[in-house]
Amino acid sequence: MVENEKTHFGFRDVDIRDKAGMVGDVFRSVADKYDVMNDLMSFGAHRLWKRFAVSQSGLRVGDSVLDVAGGSGDLSRLFSKQVGTNGSVVLTDINAAMLAEGKRNMLNEGRVPLVTFALTNAEQLCFADESFQCTSISFGLRNVTDKSKALASMYRVTKPGGRLLVLEFSKPIIPILDKAYDAYSFNVIPKIGRMVTGDENSYQYLVESIRKHPDQETLQSMMMEAGFDHVKVHNLSAGIVALHVGYRF
Repeated sequence: MVENEKTHFGFRDVDIRDKAGMVGDVFRSVADKYDVMNDLMSFGAHRLWKRFAVSQSGLRVGDSVLDVAGGSGDLSRLFSKQVGTNGSVVLTDINAAMLAEGKRNMLNEGRVPLVTFALTNAEQLCFADESFQCTSISFGLRNVTDKSKALASMYRVTKPGGRLLVLEFSKPIIPILDKAYDAYSFNVIPKIGRMVTGDENSYQYLVESIRKHPDQETLQSMMMEAGFDHVKVHNLSAGIVALHVGYRF
C-alpha cells in the first residue's frame, strides 16, 4: 500500500488506511435501526430485491452459502430456508455491531445453529479455497475499500460450478428517474436518518457512497477480471438496484 494513498469516503478523499474505520463508525452508529431504515428508505422494496437475489442463487438442499457483509441477516434468513437443515449458511461482517445484530435476529428466529457467524474482512475472507456453492454480498460492496481485492477473495472461496451474487445500488437506466432519485436521496434520506437514528451524517455518507459505486457495466467487468467466467446483470427498479450474478465454471 502506498503511503498517503487516497480513496473516497462518500464524496470526500481520505487516506486509504482510514476508510475501513470510518465505515465502521457509520455502521456502529446505525446498527440497531438498520432494518427499520432500510424499510423506510426503500418503501419495503429491499425485501423484494433480496428475494429475487436469493432466487438466482442456484442453491439446493444441503448446499453451503457465504453471506458476506451480511449485517442483520436478511439474506442469511432466506438462504437458510433454501439449503435446509443439511446445508450451511455463514453470515459474516467486518463490523462487530452489525454482526451482533445479525446474531440477535437469527437467535430470535431459531436459525442458530443453521446459521453460523464470522467476523471477517471481505478483502481477506477467513475461509478455505472453494468452500461455498454460493457467495453473496448485498448492499455491502460499495463500502469496501478495495473492491477488486474483495471480488478476488470471494472468487477464491466459491466452488467451481458455483456463483457470486452482488446486490447493490446502481445507476438508473431512465434519465428522468435518475434526477428524481438524486432529489430523493440527497434531500430526504439523510433527514429520515436524523429522525430515526439521530445520525444524519451517516446517511449522507451512504447516499454519497452509492454515487461513487461502479455502474453496471464497470462492476460486470471487475467481476470478470476477478475470475468469474460469465456475469449476468439484472436491473431492478429500473436500475436503482442491480443484481450481478457471476459464475465460476
